[in-house]
Amino acid sequence: MKKRYHYLLIVGYLLTIILNSCKKQEVTTFSKIKIPASSPIAPGNISGFVKGTLLTGETYTVAGDVTVKKGDTLASQPGAIVIVKNNAQFTIQGVLQLLGSKDQPIFFNSDLNKPGTWGGFQADSAQAITIKWAHIDNTGGPDASGSARRTIVVNNAIPVDIEDSWFTNGQDDLMGLFHATVTILRNTISSSGSTDGEGINLKSGAKGVVAYNVVFSQAGSGIKLETSASIPFPQTEVDVYNNTLVSNGWRRGSAEPGRAVSVGVNAIGHIYNNIIVNCYHGIELFNDGDLVHTTYGNNLFYATVDTYADLVDPSQKINIRDNFYPASGLGKPQPTDLISKKIGNYDPLFMKFDGTVAAPNGYPNTNDFRLQSSSPAFSAGNTKYNLDLGAYTSDGKGNQH
Repeated sequence: MKKRYHYLLIVGYLLTIILNSCKKQEVTTFSKIKIPASSPIAPGNISGFVKGTLLTGETYTVAGDVTVKKGDTLASQPGAIVIVKNNAQFTIQGVLQLLGSKDQPIFFNSDLNKPGTWGGFQADSAQAITIKWAHIDNTGGPDASGSARRTIVVNNAIPVDIEDSWFTNGQDDLMGLFHATVTILRNTISSSGSTDGEGINLKSGAKGVVAYNVVFSQAGSGIKLETSASIPFPQTEVDVYNNTLVSNGWRRGSAEPGRAVSVGVNAIGHIYNNIIVNCYHGIELFNDGDLVHTTYGNNLFYATVDTYADLVDPSQKINIRDNFYPASGLGKPQPTDLISKKIGNYDPLFMKFDGTVAAPNGYPNTNDFRLQSSSPAFSAGNTKYNLDLGAYTSDGKGNQH
């Protein structure tokens, strides 16, 4: 009997460990990925097939396209600087691991320092992507056909972990991530997309978390979720919470207005605790999305003006408040939402905001979207995600920029 008792205790202990290991954590990172060994890369010019580690404090000049082959790794220590010439791009078939720090971020930019002047990270067949504390600016240079390239594109069922980074002045989708398992946390995306392009475009069975990000002045939608019309399963399903989405969706015009968050084509979204200000459309749930399983609430909607002229057809005056939940979608105001009825009502009270509604690609983001102490966004959240709304929260878990 005693042996049986001890046996049951051991089984119970093992079951407890297994169950605890399966519990969903608020955020998941892939920083413990085992990647192939790499060696230091000497500073100076790089191009062609490259593997190894970019070194702290060193400057690298990319004179032509760089390819990281399958099984190889391109890594970076904090504080490396990469200057890209000749509209070159990084093609990632192996592993990309850029690990900056708050005190020493990594920098990628073109030598021209102008929007759309290098090709970004084309990582369709990559094995893993990790980007932390990096500035990635002025991507989206044209491909051979003349079309703007996405800043980061993945078309593979791999882990993609992008945290605490800054992205400015891209020309198309800032992130186009298909099939991937994503962790997109505490980033700042500013003034991207020339006349089109989403900030975070997740499709084709993508899974994961998008939280505590700031998306400002994106041409298209801030965050877009879709699966596939031809391959409906596995479904895209993403938690979208505590993001601050400001002045998005205007550069495409009324024919296809951008949204703060959109869910369509059999995708599932769980959309909570976001602050949405001056976006062409707020939350749009399309009739082809999986609205049975999509959930949402505790979002704050605000507009600094009553109407604004459509950029493509200025004769159209857009009532932003009417489009918090646009009539073209099936989303409805929720009892837990904070929905502004007039200027001043439910103003989120950013520390500094210039009132921008629509702006051109490359418009400087000089705003400070942290919240004043009297903001209505505090203590208004769904506590499954956070007590507060928006990217900057009182518990210190939010955006660190």
